[in-house]
Amino acid sequence: MKNRWLIAASAVGVHASIGSVYAFSVFKKPLGNLIETASNNEIAMTFSLAIFFLGLSAAIMGHFVEKHGPRKSGMLAASFFGGGLLIAGLGASMENLYVIWLGYGVLGGIGLGIGYITPVSTLVKWFPDRRGLATGLAIMGFGFGAMIGGPVFNAIIEHFGVQNGGIANTWYIMGVVYLIVMFASASYLERPPEGWMPEGMKAAVAAGTKKITADLTQQTANEAVKTAPFWGLWIMMFINITCGIGVIYSASPLAQESIGLTAAQAAAVVGLMSLFNGLGRIGWASLSDYLGRGNTYMAFFILQIVLFWALPNITSVILFQIVLYTILTCYGGGFATLPAFIGDLFGTKQLGAIHGYVLTAWAMAGLAGPQINAYLRTVTGSYETTLYIFTGCFVVALAVSLMMKVYIARATDRIEAEKDVALAEAAS
Repeated sequence: MKNRWLIAASAVGVHASIGSVYAFSVFKKPLGNLIETASNNEIAMTFSLAIFFLGLSAAIMGHFVEKHGPRKSGMLAASFFGGGLLIAGLGASMENLYVIWLGYGVLGGIGLGIGYITPVSTLVKWFPDRRGLATGLAIMGFGFGAMIGGPVFNAIIEHFGVQNGGIANTWYIMGVVYLIVMFASASYLERPPEGWMPEGMKAAVAAGTKKITADLTQQTANEAVKTAPFWGLWIMMFINITCGIGVIYSASPLAQESIGLTAAQAAAVVGLMSLFNGLGRIGWASLSDYLGRGNTYMAFFILQIVLFWALPNITSVILFQIVLYTILTCYGGGFATLPAFIGDLFGTKQLGAIHGYVLTAWAMAGLAGPQINAYLRTVTGSYETTLYIFTGCFVVALAVSLMMKVYIARATDRIEAEKDVALAEAAS
């Protein structure tokens, strides 16, 4: 029997590797200097493609993950992600943006999607007693990936110099590093036996001090996608990600315009965003084991309604950072709490595949968030109107979360009533 905490550590290894995609901003300016004919939008398309193919491959490859297990899936993710970086390095050597799109955006994005969902359903099964904590640990790794990767990427680029193969060498070196880390991590991943419970939980259940809370249903991915709760999750995630990405995308200019920070000071503020993104993932997901998943999402949206409304009018540097970082914890927490919420609603039969389907919201939000933000900024001339519109979006998300809470309460009551009937029939 494998150690479940080492399984969790392996999951973190996979997610910390692919999470380096959030450090793409390190490459934006160097790429512009290397390929002078490329516009800012064309360079940004590299990142957009990676996020789009993340969502797309997560949806398409979810069934592969369920069928072949986490070890094979993790190794496939490593091949696509690490190999994609090597091809992107070749594109940088050739100064060909299309090859970079293929490597970093398409192939790397496919590796991102497979790698993102691979450990999640496995961790939920290894931690039936603490689902939120388990998935929060792994997805925290994704949030911290950029915090580790960003400085490393920058150091390698500066060591070689942009015109002397700095970008290419960065992708060559880190492509190999991530291949090794992801292969090693994936090799330890394995599902537990059916119905497995940790000894402490087993003893507590036997003693009657702990009650096993049954999942509301046990559905396949194709069954789940036809239900209202699935689309409730999809809408909540789409709004949370779209608005969160909008803030991430505009954090630096917003800090300079709203509270008068210099570009260097704003960059320092942005640098800490990854930390709170990661802390929010483990913090909120762990808290959801006690609050309940529905209540946790309601807390996200109530908080962000207040914070997004207040953000444009804040002039205090300290208060601005508190509000911004709290928003980032909710952004990261939404991702980390999602797999446990899926398990509660639809069971663990095909959790990875269902997770992949819901993550199409991420693919759409990755395209919509920056574009909506840029368009509204151009039309209105400020970020104020954009943030107020996002506030309205969170009101919609809160309404959906309330409907989800009502659904869960009714479904739980129905299950308990069916149990009581079954017990009465057995007794008679």
